Amino acid sequence: MLDSLAQFHFIRPWWLLALLPAGLLLWAVGWREDVRKRWRQNIAPHLLDALVVDRRGRWHLRPVHLTSALMALGALAMAGPTWERERPPFLEEKAPLAIAIDLGVTMDAMDVSPTRLERAKLKVKSLLALRQGARTAIYAYAGSTHLVLPLTDDGRLIQTFVDALQTSIMPKPGKNTALALRTIDADMAKEDTPGTIVFFTDGVEPGATEAFKAQVDSGRSLPVVLGFGTEQGGPLKTPDDEAPGSAGRPSSARLDVQALKRLGSDADVPVATVTLDGDDDVAWVQHRVQSHLAQKESESNARWKEAGWWLVLPITLLSALWFRQGWTVRWLGTWVFAALLAATGVPRGAAAQLVESTADEQQAADAPAPSHHKRFIDWWLTPDQQGRLAFEDEDYAKAAGLFTDPMWRGVALYRAGRFDAAQQAFALVDSPESLFNQGNSLAQRRRYEAAIAFYTQALQRRPDWKEAKANLALMKALIARQHKDGEEEAPDLQPDKIEFDKTKEQGGKQVQLTAAQNAEAWMRNIQTSPTAMLARKFALQVQQPARPASPAQPVAGQQGAKP
Repeated sequence: MLDSLAQFHFIRPWWLLALLPAGLLLWAVGWREDVRKRWRQNIAPHLLDALVVDRRGRWHLRPVHLTSALMALGALAMAGPTWERERPPFLEEKAPLAIAIDLGVTMDAMDVSPTRLERAKLKVKSLLALRQGARTAIYAYAGSTHLVLPLTDDGRLIQTFVDALQTSIMPKPGKNTALALRTIDADMAKEDTPGTIVFFTDGVEPGATEAFKAQVDSGRSLPVVLGFGTEQGGPLKTPDDEAPGSAGRPSSARLDVQALKRLGSDADVPVATVTLDGDDDVAWVQHRVQSHLAQKESESNARWKEAGWWLVLPITLLSALWFRQGWTVRWLGTWVFAALLAATGVPRGAAAQLVESTADEQQAADAPAPSHHKRFIDWWLTPDQQGRLAFEDEDYAKAAGLFTDPMWRGVALYRAGRFDAAQQAFALVDSPESLFNQGNSLAQRRRYEAAIAFYTQALQRRPDWKEAKANLALMKALIARQHKDGEEEAPDLQPDKIEFDKTKEQGGKQVQLTAAQNAEAWMRNIQTSPTAMLARKFALQVQQPARPASPAQPVAGQQGAKP
């Protein structure tokens, strides 16, 4: 609330000068009705007091008061009050989050029931419940750092991998938080939306303070630390075939709360400890994620969201008072109402509803049809505005029938799974985004050769388009797989992943295709447990020599992969 008040201002402050006529009108009418002032120069004061009959009775609303109020409200509305920025269309409503889970041996301490690691898994589940629809990545770290699952909005898939994490799968012992921070930040830097990195850990080594401070100063992904454990500490849960403290493994561990506090003060990092009797800590993490996103958006060049239109409601109500019997300036309310109707852009015809019957009728429903019947909402919202409301309510079929803008209608049809009609809508626009989206529609219908042609045309007009390059490579890989297997495979493409291309000034709508392989189905088919698979994967990654950073390539099972 305080942040909103601090950012409150007027987009067009010169309109506030219109408040002066409102005040002058009240003063002029008051002076004109003051009999004493009007006759003071012509009648002696002692006679004027006897001749003037003072008005008695309580104050009541008069036309001049209403006129001044309407002028003042109109001036405030036209000045454009605002306190927040407008989010671009198709931008993710929630920031990406990377969860780094400490898999050091001390996370097996049982001072937090059942163990610190198991409690961290429960907190991940609670955090995912707060972030429904938002993308989350999972990392595991100890002496080395490994990507468990890239950014995805599939909560069940995330929970499957998180449940498989154990301290025994890490190939390198120890705790290298600075390495984890650098590795995750390098991955998050590829995202357009500002992200957050939250560490679920029972401690941060002193040498990592400078790394955290540098991360905060960089202004990129915000690091957040949530500590697990108690100051009293507790014994470590050990495997049945080992004795406590064997092979250099400690028998107990405690949480150094003072060290976490020093990290928070020295590096200006948000730090908190786990709550055992609720999810206040999870809500705290989510609040930090949203606050970081809001701060970054306030620093961007996004337009300010105008709130002056809310004043239309009291202006309308006050205008209705002009119809009171005995009031003479009734024409003003009619003029204000007509001006409001002109400002809203009354449509000439209501949009047609979708008809789910024959193919011809279905095709006719894809485009708005003129109608002589005017509904109440048509006086206030254009068809595109009504379509946007239906789109935000995820009623894509209804939105497709309301939109007149072909790009918006195509996106709504795409979301509704009607890819043939979506391609026809996109074809009405001559732009690289239209070619890109037509390729997406063809790819969803498994017409990969035709999709390649559209992606190629889009790249000819925008050579540096990374999403188009990624989709083009994906189509070629799918065609090669078909030729190799001798049969056509249906990729698990999700039509509901819409991304906003902020490289264009006008903002083109893009649909980022996912890879063809479903990771969860693949996990069910392998002849090993997820825990063993992750242990083998981490061991192989440690054995491989470090390679220089290069642009990421689409990975099977990674939703919204970015090249």
